[in-house]
Amino acid sequence: MPAVLRAVLILSVTLLAACGEPEDTRPGQPVKQRQQAFKDIIKSFEPMGVMLRKGSYDAERFEKFTAELVAKRDLPWSHFGPDTNYPPTKATAEVWSQPEAFAKEKQGFLIATDKLQAAVAGKDKGQISAAYETVHDSCKSCHKQFKAR
Repeated sequence: MPAVLRAVLILSVTLLAACGEPEDTRPGQPVKQRQQAFKDIIKSFEPMGVMLRKGSYDAERFEKFTAELVAKRDLPWSHFGPDTNYPPTKATAEVWSQPEAFAKEKQGFLIATDKLQAAVAGKDKGQISAAYETVHDSCKSCHKQFKAR
């Protein structure tokens, strides 16, 4: 590869890397902490949806993922402090301007995960599937208003 082409390629890659998401450099990194907490929730929640959608439901694994989800569900919320609306946040300004509505969405998620946990304990796959969808819908509802696209 000619030196000029190699230099252009290296410069292009460097510039693209520089265009990435800004880093959270604030003390305690609250934005990074809440983003990681939501990613951890997804790591437990998404495999359950895959099982239900693909017809590969495994009650024992589903119960394990549900327990993980419930254990992780409270982690992001404390990182939505009054001074945490800055890049790299994906939260909309409505999180802070409409705190009652945001709290209501959070409470809906917590209630939905409680119902999922109860359905899993009851071992009725139909109820489990419906409860999973309720949790999914609560996530979508909150994202619609409080997460930037």
